[in-house]
Order: sequence, then C-alpha cells, then structure tokens
Amino acid sequence: MITQAAYQRHYHWMQKAIALAKIAGQSGEIPVGAILVDGKNQCLAQSGNRKEKTQDPTAHAEILVLRAAGHIRQDWHLQDCTLYVTLEPCPMCAGAIIQARLKQVIYGADDPKTGALRSVANFPDASFSNHPVPVIGGIAAKECRCLLQDWFQHNCRP
Repeated sequence: MITQAAYQRHYHWMQKAIALAKIAGQSGEIPVGAILVDGKNQCLAQSGNRKEKTQDPTAHAEILVLRAAGHIRQDWHLQDCTLYVTLEPCPMCAGAIIQARLKQVIYGADDPKTGALRSVANFPDASFSNHPVPVIGGIAAKECRCLLQDWFQHNCRP
C-alpha cells in the first residue's frame, strides 16, 4: 500500500504523462506518454510514442525517455529514476527498464495483450532479470485506458 503523499506524487506525474500521450495521439501515434523523474523529483526526460513519425519500431515512449536520459547524464545507469508511463510496458520496454536499473516504474493502464510488468508477464521478477524493479500499476488507470480506447475507436489500423 502506498501513502497518500506518494499517491499524490505519482498522480501528478501521471497527469503529465497523460498530457504527452494526448499529444502523441493527436499526431497519429498510439497515445502513450512517459516521463522519467530523477531522485530529486525533477523531470529528466519526457516523450510520447513516435513510431509513426520516425518509422522506427523501437520508438516507444519508454525507450525514448531512457535514451534521452542516458544521453543527458552520459550514463545508462538510471538507478535513482522513476518511470511514469500511461500503459504497462511491452517486453521490449520492460527489458530496457531492467537494463537501465530503474528505481521504480509507475504505470496507468494494464496491457492485457503485451504487458510485461504484470498483466501477461512479469519481467522484473523473472529468473532472467538481473535487476528487480518495483512496479505500481493502476495510477489514473481509467483515464489512461479511456484515452487508448477512444483513440483506437477513431483510428483503427489494419
């Protein structure tokens, strides 16, 4: 169970990630937003999905913020950082999260198809993981889920 103060902090950052997801959705991307917050509770990097814009299958919001943070810090070790993301990360992103040694991941909506932190698989606690990452899901879940559902209803892809 998390404290009220921790919940408020998580909710604050998730609202910022939701704003990024909305921007991504308006530009034709699946609306997922991510923010990486450092140990001083400052935003280190933020992004929405950019797969369509860049034609890069790895341009998920989570990957983009991890890359940006590593570049900013000139270090891939991000062990004091918390990732906020509107959708439970996929296997690719979960692997990158583990490799970055993140302190914690907070996500909004579960992903019942490809979620790799809790819904379908649990990469951080798997035997192949060299870094168990604490995960909290469900922060602003309804808002995150509705954003995705609304986008898919209006932007069906084959």
